[in-house]
Amino acid sequence: MLFLAFLMLMNSDGPAAPPGPMRQSQVAAANGQVAMTYGGPGAVYFAASPDQGKTFGAPVKVAATPALALGRHRGPRLAITASALVITAVADPAAAPGSQPGNLLAWRSTDQGKTWSFAGPVNDEPGSAREGLHAMAAGPNGRIFAVWLDLRSKGTKLYGSQSADGGNTWSKNVLVYESPGGTICQCCHPSALFDAQGNIWVMWRNALDGSRDLYVAKSSDGVHFEAAAKQGEATWRLDACPMDGGGFFVENGKVTSSWRRESDIFLAEPGKPERRLAAGKDTAIAKGRKGAYVAWTKGTGGVELLTPGSSQPQLLSADGSFVNLTSLPDGAVLAAWETPKGVETKRLD
Repeated sequence: MLFLAFLMLMNSDGPAAPPGPMRQSQVAAANGQVAMTYGGPGAVYFAASPDQGKTFGAPVKVAATPALALGRHRGPRLAITASALVITAVADPAAAPGSQPGNLLAWRSTDQGKTWSFAGPVNDEPGSAREGLHAMAAGPNGRIFAVWLDLRSKGTKLYGSQSADGGNTWSKNVLVYESPGGTICQCCHPSALFDAQGNIWVMWRNALDGSRDLYVAKSSDGVHFEAAAKQGEATWRLDACPMDGGGFFVENGKVTSSWRRESDIFLAEPGKPERRLAAGKDTAIAKGRKGAYVAWTKGTGGVELLTPGSSQPQLLSADGSFVNLTSLPDGAVLAAWETPKGVETKRLD
């Protein structure tokens, strides 16, 4: 297990460690690279792994930003393409410390994360990304898609944008989903991914007919999305926002997802009723060579993990939260989570 504390080990050529605990990590793996991003006091950071997630190098400061959306699944996101690394975050480098940022900004690196340049905003309506919740994914064809909770008009809607040039420019924003009830769930994070065929898939928590359930929609072009499909057979009747999204992966056009309903974590697999796993929240899921790995924050604290073929979860961290999972090229899964002191990671082989 690798622990990245706020007094993180530095090499002689690396930059100084972040001046405080790292939070809201997100790991990614593609094109032979494994890396992560996270937020620290007043800045966005990046760290690369030279050995498929076993260790991580010294942190690189991507951008100083006194105003940064961080916490409750708010934080930077990382996409890896063949031409560039791209990090997005709802931030404002020019704002006063503690103020609320409103724009989804992008930075890119063309030297494997050693240096970073500002690419500009992703949302084309200023201030519309101020809820701070977004997701980003890279596809097999080099495309990148970002999706976020948008407040440019009455009610919270789901908007997206794509880049075909490694995050250097972004398309006109598109409306991914608008609830007939007037708003989607106002503060639950969305998720996004590309499948092997280059289709874009997005998941979010809806607010529809008095229920707060997870929905998934697919697009072949990032502009036109098919009808949204509800995850799970039962429903969560709730007139409030639980501040909790979910995770999913797609295989052969079929969705496997994990998410919270009431105080429990559920796993929904193709052709099967959803299955309760345990009491918990803030779940993540990834596909490894052995099958689906699902992790979450326990109801009593700490991170639990359900591995493929297991009927009972195991304890991954006694004091962790906000776990994130990604599939690695060699078939393993990489987990990263937040602790009071910083970020911990572990390969799940």
